[in-house]
Amino acid sequence: MKAHAEVIVEKRGGAGVIRLNRPQAINSLTLPMVRALLRALQRFEEDPDISCVVLTGEGERGLCAGGDVRIIHDLGKAGDPQVLEFWREEFPLNYRIAHFSKPYVALMDGIVMGGGVGISAHGSHRIVTERTKLAMPETGIGYFPDVGGSWLLPKAPGECGTWLGLTGNVIGAADALYAGFADYLVPSHRLDDLVQDLSQATDRDNIEATIGAYVAQAGESILQANQNTIDATFGFDTIEEIVAALSARQDAFSRETLDVLQKRSPTSLKLTLRLLRLGRESMSLIECLEREFAAGTEILRQHDFYEGVRAALIDKDRNPRWRPARLEEVREVDLEPYLAGHSGNLFPDHRL
Repeated sequence: MKAHAEVIVEKRGGAGVIRLNRPQAINSLTLPMVRALLRALQRFEEDPDISCVVLTGEGERGLCAGGDVRIIHDLGKAGDPQVLEFWREEFPLNYRIAHFSKPYVALMDGIVMGGGVGISAHGSHRIVTERTKLAMPETGIGYFPDVGGSWLLPKAPGECGTWLGLTGNVIGAADALYAGFADYLVPSHRLDDLVQDLSQATDRDNIEATIGAYVAQAGESILQANQNTIDATFGFDTIEEIVAALSARQDAFSRETLDVLQKRSPTSLKLTLRLLRLGRESMSLIECLEREFAAGTEILRQHDFYEGVRAALIDKDRNPRWRPARLEEVREVDLEPYLAGHSGNLFPDHRL
């Protein structure tokens, strides 16, 4: 174990503990971190003394703020062919987590966004706290929910996943549980004790009983309270129809949602909706990851991602100038290059 490493891997009794250790960047993922996570999972899966894996993040701010999109931005701008390597290895990591043979316990404390959702919400035992702030905020930077987001989001009740994917809004523990991104709420001050007890658990039943002893009530879900409104306004297959439905309503939730959508990249909104609808009909996580990889490849050839990252992370003026700037200027045919990539790029040994 290296204390300065960006991923710290250690055995604690029967638990394999993986600690993301880049707190100054809210543990944002880099390619070396993705590779370290893959190596750790391989090691723990093969170790007969390990009963479960626990993922946690160092620092007070959160588990993981996502992939380090500033690095991707810079590589893409420079035309560096290595720019796709991050997704090429991150997406198989998401799949590995979803199909890990031992209990995978993700401690989703604090900020859990984008790629942070990918390394937690695909796990078997997903724990949120009263401090959890979860989001798939990609439409705000000219991108789309990836890391299997088009597989996870359509599985939320009704159109909640569509609302989450298009708005990119932050949700708390109760909504994460309701939307199916988490399984349990444990108070943040009890997480260390939980990990200690998990290190003594010997099988899946023990692990679930151990977690159950720490579970607390989550309170009211905003998504659940607004389910009827969300279903009535987000059940369409075009962004124009969704906007029209929201515009026709006078309630505060609809007005606030409409205001958010009007700030997002028009191209990202239309692409995200297409991916979510395709994901709803997909038979496997691999199918969604392959489609997302193809879409991400095309994103790097276009304007909005670079402009979105500039506005959010570089100049921080929060005033992106999208191209096209209006929904009606984004035609359905314009989306085809994002969806035309060859399948099998990431998982050549699997048939889609």
